[in-house]
Amino acid sequence: MSSTTRQVSFILLLLIAGAAVYYAFFKSPVQENHEFAGAPPTATESVYLPLTDLTGKGVTMDENKIAFVNVWATWCGPCNIEMPGIQTLYNKYKDHSNVAFYIISDEDAETVNPFIARKGYNLPFYQYAGPYPAALDGNAIPRTYIIYKGKILVQEIGASQWDRPEVIELIEKQLAEI
Repeated sequence: MSSTTRQVSFILLLLIAGAAVYYAFFKSPVQENHEFAGAPPTATESVYLPLTDLTGKGVTMDENKIAFVNVWATWCGPCNIEMPGIQTLYNKYKDHSNVAFYIISDEDAETVNPFIARKGYNLPFYQYAGPYPAALDGNAIPRTYIIYKGKILVQEIGASQWDRPEVIELIEKQLAEI
């Protein structure tokens, strides 16, 4: 096999791999109410996390709003891939009175704040202040949920393109029903 043939084969292989990654991360459909990361919430268990902001102040998640909950880490490549789409989605809904965003990391503020400053994100970042509810517990990140009135409407494990039309349509549909 000639050097040129090997180079062309390598380039084609890279293109196919790149297309597969793009499809897996950015073209997968919104999974409405399919699988839970843990057990579904029981009648007595809330899916709302105890949170603190990056200054340590306690925050209560608003169960009367559509909650976009993303669990991520600064060191997580897929988390970093999806963050610009989350920023775009947040920019669209940040002033809407019935939508709240909770971008949650287990890392401390000394790790998260420089990352935010370097990347220029303007998102509501939080830290967990206790154990995750069973329905939101998992060992994979990123994990993203769209929740309303205690019901998980959407769950996706792994990176996704959160500003795609299907996500916006889902949020708009929920807002129309409020």
